[in-house]
This record gives sequence, structure tokens and C-alpha cells, in this order.
Amino acid sequence: MSMSASASPGIVIIGAGQAASQAVVSLRAEGFEGAITLIGDEAEPPYQRPPLSKKFLAGEIGFDRVELKPAEFYANAHCTLMLGTRVTAIDAKAKTVTTGDGHVIAYTKLLIATGSRVREINVPGFDLKGVHYLRSVGDVHEIQSHFKAGARMVIVGGGYIGLEVAAVAKKNGLDVTVLETANRVLARVVDPIVSRFYERVHAAAGVNICTDVTVVGFEGDADHNVTGVNAGDGKIFPCDFVVVGIGILPNAELAEMAGIEVSNGIVVDECTRTSDPDIFAAGDCTNHPNGVFDRRLRLESVQNAIEQGKTAAAAMTGKDKPYNQVPWFWSDQYDLKLQIAGLSQGYTQAVTRGNPDTDNNFAVFYLKDGVLIAVDAVNRPPEFMMSKMLIAQHAKLDPARLADETINMKEVAKA
Repeated sequence: MSMSASASPGIVIIGAGQAASQAVVSLRAEGFEGAITLIGDEAEPPYQRPPLSKKFLAGEIGFDRVELKPAEFYANAHCTLMLGTRVTAIDAKAKTVTTGDGHVIAYTKLLIATGSRVREINVPGFDLKGVHYLRSVGDVHEIQSHFKAGARMVIVGGGYIGLEVAAVAKKNGLDVTVLETANRVLARVVDPIVSRFYERVHAAAGVNICTDVTVVGFEGDADHNVTGVNAGDGKIFPCDFVVVGIGILPNAELAEMAGIEVSNGIVVDECTRTSDPDIFAAGDCTNHPNGVFDRRLRLESVQNAIEQGKTAAAAMTGKDKPYNQVPWFWSDQYDLKLQIAGLSQGYTQAVTRGNPDTDNNFAVFYLKDGVLIAVDAVNRPPEFMMSKMLIAQHAKLDPARLADETINMKEVAKA
């Protein structure tokens, strides 16, 4: 590729995840006919990350099922893919990006869709062989190499990633221990009712869940292989390998170095514009306003990446289509699908529908002064779908009717 990528500059997209891929689709759908260059630091074309800790880790699906678009899509869309390429600098004045291998690419509009990276654990022994994170296809292949029946696996972190990996590993006959710093699993995202439910389900499957445990280091052998996880006070959890899942951090450094406003992510408006009028940002790396909750959010979700990708494409082609939706998330563990809509922080009442102590399907509704702000639904699609609408409407609901399963979800809203 020559120093001047194309005769006339077009749109450059940094990052090759869900938001980036969606932006390419949407730019062409919006009628943009100029050059599009998509630059990604992984060797693979854009793919979905959620299945990595679920069906892809389990070996139930191959890369063809996680790939967002087949290779020919980008060729047909006249989109130049620069994979295995890292952008090292953005020059907002000159309107160029520079890559690690020395290319300088001019742009008319730039989309930063750099996503997030794993939060690393900084304790002695962090660099031992057999200590893994799960963020990329490559990570999954490394973890799978340890999947032998009876192998001892310790998971550091009892969030979504940790519990999803635990469920897959248990199905593969591994000896699984989950260590969580908080006093319950999923502490940052759900009510204690839901945490207790997942602790019960994992315990029934044979997963050893230990809460209130802080990892202070990893032990290794002479060959630099991890052999144990040190939780202080002489507590060592012996293992053959470790998976660390303690959260992710937004990749906002490139933007910050370019002088773009950053505050817990790249600061954007409801049309994904950054503080530079020709630079846009979408996905995990952004901090954006949400009209439903009337505050700024940094979301780590597929839905957010897709919707912001669409919004960015529209804005880059001169059409404002503000993004303003109820956030939603999901987690698959065993045969359970947890679907979350809204944000439960600050709730004043949690109302349960169904019995989380005995059943494998129930919903927990979160009310703030009577107004529905979120739901956690386990194997309850109607509750999830209805709640998504009701949260957007700031619906005030009667807790007794919500809890009453003889009242259909559609009827609950009418009271």
C-alpha cells in the first residue's frame, strides 16, 4: 500500500470490532460513496466477542459463526481492510492517522472505534505461563489448550466472563474454582437475589465459588508455569491454569494524545461527535449521553456498539440520528439466559416475579420511587421485552401487580 492510500481521502475507521463493522455497513446504506479504510490491530476481520466466552470457547461454533461479515463483503463495499495494523497517532490538524509500519493515511472524517482491553492483574507472578485473559480469538485457543478432563482451573473474578467461562469449563469436565473479591458474584451488575441464584446454580454444577477472596499473587514452578493462586493468609488454591476476568478499560489513549476530550472514555455527543468536529467515536471506548437515564454512560455492550456505529455513519454523512435507547445486556450460563434491560444503580425497591430459590426462570424488577429503571430476567423473554419498553416510557408500576404471576406482563403495564 502506497503512502497515499487513495487518490482522495475518505473515511478512516480505527478499530475492527462490532461498532467499526456496523459503521461500514451503515455508511454504504446512508449512500456514502467515498473511500473507506478500516484499520484493526488483530489479524482477523471484525468478529463478535460475546460468543468467545460461551459457544466459541465450548467449541460448539467455529470462527465462521463469529465473523461479522464474510471477507467478500468488504471487497464489495470497497472498504480497504488493514488488519494486523496498529494506529500509533492521530494528527487532528493535518487530518491524518499514522500506523506502526509507517503509513500516513489522510481522512475527511475519522471514526475511533478502538473498543476496550482487559484490566490486567498486577500481582507477583502475573506473567507466569498459564495465566490467561479472555478477549480475543487467540486467547480462547490458548485457554482451550488446557481443557482436559480433571484439569484444575482457577478463575479470578466472578463477573459475566468468569461465570460464563466457569459454566463452559464445568461442562468440559474441569475442576473449577471461582475467586471473587466482593461478597457475592456479579456484584457490580445485579441485585443480591440474582447473585444468590447464580451461586446456587454454579454450586449445583460443582463449581467451587469463593467470595471475599483477594488474589495477592500467583505461584509457579521452575519452568515458569503457574501452579497456584495465592489469596493471602497462607491460602493457596492449586491449579493447572488461570483465567483472569476482572473487567475492561476503554482504549481512549490515542484520542487523548490527539487532544480530543477524554473522561472515562472518549467524550461524545448523542450523535457520536467528539470535541473535534471531524472525529467521531463509537462503542466501548465512548462516554456518551443517554436521554432515557438523563446522564452520561460508558457502556460495554454489543447493542451500544451497533447503535453507535449506525449513528456515527449517519452523522459522518451529514445526517443527525441521535442515539437514545434503553441499554441491554445478556449472559449465557448453562441453559440459562440472563437478559438485563436498563440500569439498576440507585434503585429503591427490587420486586421478584417467580422463585429464584427453586426455579430456573424468574425476573427481578428494579424500581426507583415507583418508576421501573431496570430488569434482570432469567429465561423470561416476555418480562425482558416488556420491561425494555416500560423503562423507556419511565412507567410507574404497582409492585404487587409486577410480582403477581397470574397477571400477564402486558396487563401489568395497564394498571
